[in-house]
Amino acid sequence: MRITGYRVLTTVQDWHRPVGDANGVFADGVVRVPLVVVETDAGLTGIGMGPHVEAETVFAAIRDEDPRAVTALYDRMLRQTFKAGHAGAVFGTIGAFDTALWDLKAKAAGEPLWRLLGGRDRRVPAYASGLDIGLDDGELVAAYQRYAGYGLRIAKLKGGLDVERDVRRLTLVRDVLTEAGAGRRPGLMLDVNEALSRKQAVRHVAEIERTIDLTWVEEPVRRWDAEGHAAVGRGIRASVATGENLTGLEQYRPLIAAGAVDVVQAAAVWGVTHFLRVSAFAHAHDLPVSPIGATPVGLLHAATSIPNHLVSELQDLDPPAGLHLDLRVNGGAFVLGDTPGLGIRLDEDAIGATRSRAAAPVRTGPHIRPERAGRRLLAPSHATASSGNDGVRQPSP
Repeated sequence: MRITGYRVLTTVQDWHRPVGDANGVFADGVVRVPLVVVETDAGLTGIGMGPHVEAETVFAAIRDEDPRAVTALYDRMLRQTFKAGHAGAVFGTIGAFDTALWDLKAKAAGEPLWRLLGGRDRRVPAYASGLDIGLDDGELVAAYQRYAGYGLRIAKLKGGLDVERDVRRLTLVRDVLTEAGAGRRPGLMLDVNEALSRKQAVRHVAEIERTIDLTWVEEPVRRWDAEGHAAVGRGIRASVATGENLTGLEQYRPLIAAGAVDVVQAAAVWGVTHFLRVSAFAHAHDLPVSPIGATPVGLLHAATSIPNHLVSELQDLDPPAGLHLDLRVNGGAFVLGDTPGLGIRLDEDAIGATRSRAAAPVRTGPHIRPERAGRRLLAPSHATASSGNDGVRQPSP
């Protein structure tokens, strides 16, 4: 079997409500989802989710190769782009191709990827993650009541701008999950998305911890700040989680060496091989790992085969337009199916129908860092924070 070509597609995830974080909000709830489809001379195709940046350059490393040599081809793709820098969006393109190759390898073997990788249990524990900073209190409660209906008893909220608002919202979600769990205390996390300085992060989280038991705080400072993450970890009771925006195993070394991370994360967009290597590195340091992503199908399969998986992020309960997934959510976990490969089937007509929405320019949102992030003395108002602009309302820690 040989790789003969590839195609790129873009669909959308429509949340039907605002979604975002401390950096900004997609007001219409529409998020682009890029896809890569790898073709072979055997008639099998593999599907990966991730950027298309430098796709032709990356593909040159795997053209005419046997897709079953996945890990060797992953390293070929890294070598193909090392001068330009295999980081950021280019690393995402490598991850998309890598995930598609794993899909092909499992399809050729006639097995679901979780089985091919050596998984035993198809259930992957999950937590609810609503990208919810743009919701008012009533909308927040309704969103997490829906998650609770699927057995989810762990939740991660977006915050970091207004400590009083964060406490109120965490309390509301805690009460929803406590009631759904017949009084059992739920797990609660706060994702700051790199919005604070070191001192701000310590003061912010310490204030929350006066009334809320946080499992972890995520990306409290800039992703590469090993000393900063370590300082935050020393100043709070909660664990520190980070890693979703690190592009390459070498970027984890200073964080782990500094004792700056308690929960090691890896994003679905960076691919399966990256996740497996990060997981092994974390395991060597007795650290748990937690996959991140809107549709983390590849990492869910991989999570079944590693010894240190903790819990996986579950964002929208509905898949992107035109994607049919052989998995379900039940009892607080993803439950993977038996379809060979990743278990993804594409409806390209449905994807094509989203073309105009996927092509619309995106000028604001959580992908754009506000000018004064990490340097605010006053908290933005809810209205201006939702639009991604700076404003003032009340003192921030």
